[in-house]
Amino acid sequence: MELLKGKVAIVTGAARGIGRSVAQLYAEAGAKVAVSDLEKEGGEETVEQIKAAGGEAFFVQADAGKAEDNEQLVKATVERYGALHIACNNAGIGGPQAPVGETPIDGWDNVIRVNLSGPFYGMRYQIPAMLEAGGGVIINMASILGQVGFEGAAGYVAAKHGLLGLTRNAALEYSAQGIRTLAVGPAFIKTPLLTENLSEEQLGQLQQLHPIGRLGESKEVAELVLWLSSDKASFMSGAYVPVDGGYLSR
Repeated sequence: MELLKGKVAIVTGAARGIGRSVAQLYAEAGAKVAVSDLEKEGGEETVEQIKAAGGEAFFVQADAGKAEDNEQLVKATVERYGALHIACNNAGIGGPQAPVGETPIDGWDNVIRVNLSGPFYGMRYQIPAMLEAGGGVIINMASILGQVGFEGAAGYVAAKHGLLGLTRNAALEYSAQGIRTLAVGPAFIKTPLLTENLSEEQLGQLQQLHPIGRLGESKEVAELVLWLSSDKASFMSGAYVPVDGGYLSR
């Protein structure tokens, strides 16, 4: 079933991991997809994989933490496909690992720039385009750390908490105009962002925090994002939906 047939979507941070899985499922569901990332090689590879599977996509290199790049991404998408109906603001970084009193200022600034200002910049330009199209859906990729703290990750935690507030505010302002905004909260997912920066021992420790007994897979998050982006979730707006293997039940 093509849940997104006739729709046009943007996915940021789509060069790998969760973003790539979301872009692939959007395309499989019938959407035309603007694949965006700062990493050109991975982004173009995502487009190639989508096209090889029979989908339609193109790549736009962009820094999600820059307002002008988000503006150009939306403009390029509308010029290419004629409208914008769906956006998954997925791009994010981990940030420095340090207690609050030792967190580098530049590290804090950068993680807030990408993880909180980035989705705001995206929405700032996505919303007018969606209003022109008669409505749409915005999925902001939050985290379980949008609900709870985590030692050594002050910037990331603060950004993801702020992203939930931004998502809810937009829902209050635009739901009646046909734009649904939602936040998805993954727990620890086996993405390059995680596996390339942690040892096997650290990954094992994280796995134990999930009652389900394992880390999540990118496609498991993408399946939820796809459903929320479709008309199957037409009465949902402003919600935070975790996909966490039971992490938040502790």
